Amino acid sequence: MRNYGYTEKGQVGSLVDLRIWRRILGYCRRYWPGLVLAVLLSLLVTGATLGLPRLMQVGIDGYISRTDLGLQQQVSGLGRVAVKYGLLVGLIFLSGFCQVVVLEWIGQMVMHRLRQELFVHLLTLEVAFFQKQPAGRLVTRLTNDIQNMHEMFTSVMVTLFNDLLKLCGILILLYLMNVRLALVMTIFLPVSLALTVWFSKMARERFRAIRSQLARLNGFLQEAVSNMTIVQLYGRERKLAAEYTELTRGYLQRTFAQIRLFGTFLPLTEFMGTTAVALILWYGGREVIGKTLTLGELAAFFFYMRLFFQPMRELSQKYSIVQSAMASAERIFQVLDTRRTMEILEPVYVPESVAGAVRFEKVCFGYNQEQLILENFSLELPAGKVTALIGPTGSGKSTLAGMLVRFYDPLAGTILLDKVDLRRYPLETLRNVIGIIMQDVFILPGTVRENLTAGSVLAGGEVQALVEQTGLQPLIDRLPEGLETVIGEGGLELSAGEKQLLSFGRVLARNPALLIFDEATAAIDTESENILENAVEKGFHDRTVLVIAHRLSTIRRADLILVMEEGRIVEQGSHEALMAQNGVYKKLVEIDHK
Repeated sequence: MRNYGYTEKGQVGSLVDLRIWRRILGYCRRYWPGLVLAVLLSLLVTGATLGLPRLMQVGIDGYISRTDLGLQQQVSGLGRVAVKYGLLVGLIFLSGFCQVVVLEWIGQMVMHRLRQELFVHLLTLEVAFFQKQPAGRLVTRLTNDIQNMHEMFTSVMVTLFNDLLKLCGILILLYLMNVRLALVMTIFLPVSLALTVWFSKMARERFRAIRSQLARLNGFLQEAVSNMTIVQLYGRERKLAAEYTELTRGYLQRTFAQIRLFGTFLPLTEFMGTTAVALILWYGGREVIGKTLTLGELAAFFFYMRLFFQPMRELSQKYSIVQSAMASAERIFQVLDTRRTMEILEPVYVPESVAGAVRFEKVCFGYNQEQLILENFSLELPAGKVTALIGPTGSGKSTLAGMLVRFYDPLAGTILLDKVDLRRYPLETLRNVIGIIMQDVFILPGTVRENLTAGSVLAGGEVQALVEQTGLQPLIDRLPEGLETVIGEGGLELSAGEKQLLSFGRVLARNPALLIFDEATAAIDTESENILENAVEKGFHDRTVLVIAHRLSTIRRADLILVMEEGRIVEQGSHEALMAQNGVYKKLVEIDHK
């Protein structure tokens, strides 16, 4: 069975990782008045809750069991107790409601801030980081992991402090009421804690297995849907249906394993609680009969026991939630702690104008240090000239384009733009003076105008001139709302050629000094290619141009053609000169014509 997509490494968060807790609390620090209010409300809720059994004891011992009082006195006394009981319940409800609202608000604000900080930080990281990280994993950081932390705030923090206060308060009150009965109940505590720890460990393994299987299932679905054309073309429907059945069966088996675990744990905790009640009833009943314990005290004791075992049963679930949230927090902070490896050298250089002359000096580069794509590579692109770069896939052509816009930095050597190290240019300046058109075109959800300008400030006349220069006018005339037609996701779909023309116009809107065409015509039809070539020739004026192509028809008019093989320039010259050499270029031309 293939491992579709990716699976998260089985991280389990440590509840006592003070480093992570300090960072989480650091996000909460600005909301300290709300936290103080939540603590005060928690104390109020706990105090009122612990007062309820005492009122029950007063009602039973003070009025119900009193034979020396008249009926009227008993009824009126019980009425006063009932009113006080109702007031306490109302106070618990109101205080609990306010506490939930305050902590929910703090949780939402903290998660909003963390989500924003994480996304803004991702925007600052270089392209190399995203090429090493699956997109689904980063989306998980922004969605699932943030949601796990939010669940900890809302489902755990709201009640955990209350529960801990309640447990401590109940234990103290039980020992103050009757030491012997408290000791009988305490016997069950070590067993309950051991059972909870066992369950938490087993539940963690079950949840991890479910999460891993779900990741495989999602990866399979994503791959199947995105490649449905190939699936149907080659008749793979039955095979995929069988694989999907196997994956869903695996998910079902893991889910049932989790259900069986919960089905074992919950009855066990109920059994222990019931057994404790039976022992207290037997032992406490004897003391009531022996007049060493009142009926009201026994009833209050039962009430406190119910309040005590309820959070004990929920503790394991909260434990799992906190563990999951801590693992999510660790993964989020790992991304936030990732720093840019690209540096801007001092003094920073912001030119008034750029001619576009480029020089690579003894550049070495590889996506890993053990396997270099380029080694001691040198190349010069003259300003104002059109240079074409051709060669087989994997020879390093697109890597050169990526280094020019600083998607990557060389491991050694220097790249100069107008005799200035690229690393001295601010990235925003560099990417404004260098325009790159790639094979994969990205359309932004929005109007044609928004896609064409993409942040550039252009007047209406400038936009129209750009449309005419790029050959987009026939497309604009055909669209129902012209430049204001919505395209992209949720809008009108464009052909590959139309998208590429739009992409070209978006680059020209910035009026770059250096234009790079990285296999820009590889995925479009011949008609669209001709339109794009005509538009491109208009855009060549007074610019340095680097054309990376495998279709040789697109580069014949270049001033200089460079043939690249295994990270080296093996031939260079004009089309006619290279054809006369009877070398690699001529062989590529002959293959292209077949």
